[in-house]
Amino acid sequence: MSDTVREVPNRIGGRRVPAASGAWLDDVGPATGEVIARIARSDARDVDAAVQAARAAQPAWAALSDEARARVLDRVADGLEARLDELAALESRDQGKPVSLAREVDIPRAIANFRFFAGAVRHQELPSHPMPGAVNLTQRSPVGVCGLVTPWNLPLYLLTWKAAPALAMGNAVVAKPSELTPLTADALVDVMEEAGLPPGVFNLVHGLGPEAGQALVEHPDVKAVSFTGGTVTGRRVAATAAPRFKKLSLELGGKNATVVFDDCDWEATLDGAVRAGFANQGEICLCGSRLLVQRSVHDRFVEAYAARVAALTVGDPADPATRVGALVSAAHRDKVEGYLRLAVDEGGTVRCGGTRPDLPGSLAGGSFLAPAVVSGLAPACRTATEEIFGPVVTVHPFDDEEEAIALANGVAYGLSASVWTRDLGRAHRVARALDVGMVWVNTWLLRDLRVPFGGVKDSGVGREGGRWSLEFFSETKNVCIAW
Repeated sequence: MSDTVREVPNRIGGRRVPAASGAWLDDVGPATGEVIARIARSDARDVDAAVQAARAAQPAWAALSDEARARVLDRVADGLEARLDELAALESRDQGKPVSLAREVDIPRAIANFRFFAGAVRHQELPSHPMPGAVNLTQRSPVGVCGLVTPWNLPLYLLTWKAAPALAMGNAVVAKPSELTPLTADALVDVMEEAGLPPGVFNLVHGLGPEAGQALVEHPDVKAVSFTGGTVTGRRVAATAAPRFKKLSLELGGKNATVVFDDCDWEATLDGAVRAGFANQGEICLCGSRLLVQRSVHDRFVEAYAARVAALTVGDPADPATRVGALVSAAHRDKVEGYLRLAVDEGGTVRCGGTRPDLPGSLAGGSFLAPAVVSGLAPACRTATEEIFGPVVTVHPFDDEEEAIALANGVAYGLSASVWTRDLGRAHRVARALDVGMVWVNTWLLRDLRVPFGGVKDSGVGREGGRWSLEFFSETKNVCIAW
């Protein structure tokens, strides 16, 4: 490791603070396998310092008008927009995704999150309920200090998704980003400071989940926790938060179905299904990792699908032609490859991909994997039901609507699905019957920030987005006034 590798400390109370232990963690670039930064390895002492800074700053921030807070959020959006190309390159270097994807999706969405919630808090409507001799007024007040724990797949995108509404409602924040992708979170704090966010209103603590994340979730002065990550970790978060009666939002894993009927728009469905399966290297909780195809077109569709997947360009994330970048780490690639071996053991056939591409120079040490399509698996096998969170899609035939719905619902998860058909009645019937929190029809990942986001079953608890985020990051009070 070079002496020039940057150190990324915590950001507490407006100051850059190393971990109390003095320890650091290596941040490894997925495309090269080289250390690109060192981040503070925090523990409960650092979390407590951040929470106390947030507690001290929150009352004055909450006392500002909604309009005043919204103006700060707008300035944060302006700052992110001014750094769009810089942030896209940083996100790609830290996470492994193509720069083009970060430039087109991740950073614009982070900007939109701040602009949207600035507008949402300006225009929120609170009901009143008249009754004989009295009127009931609904009020919202900040929760206080909110803990945000965010994952490595969409680092800035998902951090801003939580931070913007939390700040808009007058809360102070302590955020713990993934230790695998810390750099754009650190850059966000710079933008916030330039935008005039008061010191201590947003604090950033780096480190490992069991050390820093657990301390944040269990801290008695953290009144709400919003967590996005794996289902196993989500169970631990829930078990910690529930006895302390914290507000809790959990957005967890998915094993989402892409359901293709024989009357679909062929070209649009192929394009959509490929994107749903392999966007961001398949490292999105909403990715369609199970492709269900009506038997009458199954063989022809899967052949065309596999050909398109095999043609996806895997390589340097900085190259505009790249469509599949590096997986987030060597350990994660090992996990994905383990599932591909399991798929073969379970009777599946790898139709394409699943191999490590031969890339030149520094990329030879990167965590790259060619996207894989697997057919011939029983729908209930582990490969087809467990979340892989990588560039692997399993394909399964079905005969009719009833079987398609049963297959789609036949997993422990219930986050999302997409349905591809020209039959409007069928689209309504199937969407209603799917046991998920979100359904797309003839599209995938078309997002409106006003709508609820979240899943059922092992995919999480609660909803965020639009008014649901404003409600989560506030306490609702009824005031009854008699006359």
